[in-house]
This record gives sequence, C-alpha cells and structure tokens, in this order.
Amino acid sequence: MDWLFILAIILIVIGIAGTFLPVLPGIPVVFLGMLTLAWLDQFQKVSMTTTVVLGLIAFFAFLVDFILALYTTKKAGASKYALWGVAIGSIVGIVLGGLGIFIGAILGALIGEFFVHRDLQKATTVGLSTGFGFVIAFVVKLVLLLLILAIFSYAYFS
Repeated sequence: MDWLFILAIILIVIGIAGTFLPVLPGIPVVFLGMLTLAWLDQFQKVSMTTTVVLGLIAFFAFLVDFILALYTTKKAGASKYALWGVAIGSIVGIVLGGLGIFIGAILGALIGEFFVHRDLQKATTVGLSTGFGFVIAFVVKLVLLLLILAIFSYAYFS
C-alpha cells in the first residue's frame, strides 16, 4: 500500500477526531486527507469540481467557530472589548489545546465585558452567549463533516 494512501487515511481519522476535540482544525484536516486521496488517482474517482466543493465546505466549517461565537456575543449586546476578548481568548485557547478555545472565548468575552461595564451579571450573560455560539458551531461543523464525508464517499466508491 502506498504511504501517501496511508497518510491520507490517517489525516481523515485525525480530522474527524479534531472535529470533536477542539485542538485541531478537524474538517480542514479531513479535507487535506480527501484531497490527497483524490490526487493519488489523478482526480479520476473524485473530480476536481467535487474536490473544490469539498474545499469550500471545509473552509466554511473552519470559519464557523469564530463567526458564530462572535455573532452570538454581539447579539447579547457585547461591547467591543468583549468581542476582542472572544478573539484573543480563542487564539490563546488554541495554543493551550483541549477545550481551551471554548473556555478561552468565554473567559475572553466575560473579562472584556466586565472591563467595560463592571457588571458581573452582564459579563456573565455575554460569556454564556459566547459559549452558546460555540455549541451551535459544533453542531453546524458536525453536519458539515457528515456532508463532506458523504459527498466524498459517494464520489470515491461509486
């Protein structure tokens, strides 16, 4: 068996795990494995068009984490400092790994909002809204993961 084929399968498995564990950008890693498999047979089984569609879905899935967290935070009436807190907390959380991105975004929003208004109840509401955004993002990413797995499997095995 070709080592690139094995690498592609490993990337897909790691990417699927990364969708559930916020340490890795799961869906983009899944896409990288799928791209490798498509490239190995010169895009005969999975066409270039299908690969581009899968890439666009993967890119959208990557953005979902940040967009939904910022959106729900903004909808809760968050200040500019809370939004900056979400961004900074997410970046710090990525570095820390595990649930860091989730906890970092919530704490960043909470700290940023508290810094401005000195109202713990308001800051907690903003922080919880950020957490809600991450939960919604997880569900959306799970649906997108299943979608790209289904599209790729159909193209590859039919």
